[in-house]
Amino acid sequence: MAVMNIPALPLMRTCRQAAALLVAREDRALRLSDTVALRLHLLACKACPQFENQLLTMRLAMGRWRNDAGEAQGPDSQGLQRPE
Repeated sequence: MAVMNIPALPLMRTCRQAAALLVAREDRALRLSDTVALRLHLLACKACPQFENQLLTMRLAMGRWRNDAGEAQGPDSQGLQRPE
């Protein structure tokens, strides 16, 4: 019996690669091939969609925290004094 070397499919990604793409997607737009590969991986994997949800939850929480911190800062918190 001959052993066949089957080349890896170009759109297959490991969980580690998918996680790296999910994190990179927060900072930049992914290439089309990476976007397709990531979507395919997310359809086939049970753990990576959970990681994606965790990233989205953290992004939303940080956005809310930034908004709340911005509202809490008034003129006094920036070293400015109120006019008398």
